[in-house]
Amino acid sequence: MDRKNNQALQKLSPDRSLSVEQERLCGQVVRFCQDHIGQGNAVFVIEGHAGTGKSIVINKIFNEIQKMSRQQAGTNPLTGTRNYLLVNHPEMMKLYKNISEHSIYVKKKDYERPTTFINTMHRTGQVADVVLVDEAHLLLTKSDKYNRFVQDNHLEEILKCARVVVLVFDDMQVLRFKSHWTKSTLESVLAQRQVQTCQLKNQFRMQAGAQTCAWIDAFCKKTILPIPHDPFFDLRVFEDAQDMYDLVRDKNTEFGLSRMVATYDYPYRLDGREHFVTEGRFRLKWDIARPEARLPWAERANTIDEVGSVYTVQGFDLNYVGLLLGPSVRYDAAGNTLVLDPARYEDSAAFAGRNGFAQPGQTMERIMLNAINVLMTRAVRGLYIYAHDPALRARLVQFRAG
Repeated sequence: MDRKNNQALQKLSPDRSLSVEQERLCGQVVRFCQDHIGQGNAVFVIEGHAGTGKSIVINKIFNEIQKMSRQQAGTNPLTGTRNYLLVNHPEMMKLYKNISEHSIYVKKKDYERPTTFINTMHRTGQVADVVLVDEAHLLLTKSDKYNRFVQDNHLEEILKCARVVVLVFDDMQVLRFKSHWTKSTLESVLAQRQVQTCQLKNQFRMQAGAQTCAWIDAFCKKTILPIPHDPFFDLRVFEDAQDMYDLVRDKNTEFGLSRMVATYDYPYRLDGREHFVTEGRFRLKWDIARPEARLPWAERANTIDEVGSVYTVQGFDLNYVGLLLGPSVRYDAAGNTLVLDPARYEDSAAFAGRNGFAQPGQTMERIMLNAINVLMTRAVRGLYIYAHDPALRARLVQFRAG
């Protein structure tokens, strides 16, 4: 297989062919920007679940807008405009900047982190023309002085700093209390704006049938269904984590971009040391943050020897995924349902800032289920699952496809 086309850089390239649905949306958003750049106060929201191609669409739109903005002359209303794509995910930022090296129209400086953009605009008193926001569900909904954001809401500040805003939004990928978005929250923030919304519905990442997608959707709603037989997507459960890892390594040798990931249930500290995920015979170190690395975690060859987290792989495609469901994910036989245990969830940052929430327990559960959803929807060709909880493992094995 062509390994070059297997890379995320190729998959998100603005030169990549789009579906009819995606191409139509790109044209619709560009026209929206042209129509509203004069009066401003306009927002276009692109909704869609994981794998529907939101990132490739917004990068294509940005490329088209920057092509128009850098025209030397003409009557196009976007000529000479100052535009930005905001990326709140450090691994995705690496990817976008790498893509810009191959672009005629987009430069590295056109990409910014939300807080950096907001602080720069407020300091200089400038207003951008068009601002696109990838993964807007990661925007902060409260101040975060550690990251130098002193206002109350990222999106509210971005709206003050731009004439037209284009958002990519999926409320099923909200992962932290300090980024607590729902559709109603988004509608409230945008209430006084001219808003147009379009939803991407077709699944492009996973080469999976409808039954497999329904199985994952049900699991992320705490229901375990019989595992379907899918000739196009390899969905399997394992009784031994090491056996699963051995197969993931084989798939990585054959297809590339195959990795181990886990729920955030294994101790991890930002202390510069290695921390390990252990399940029986299986023992592998957690992903190691390398801000200086040019390639994102999923693209680096040595990360086949690490376990990725939801923060490492969100937004990325992988060919095969080996998923470890850790101690926080259990099965209740009496209720025939999944049970989430926040006390076993090691991602303390996810639950920081929950004071003031009326029902923090429900939000904790939603965050944990969203994280599982993100991890389960990374795979293009196959998803392998091992559960730490013996009852859950037995239930999955009982339901495994023959």
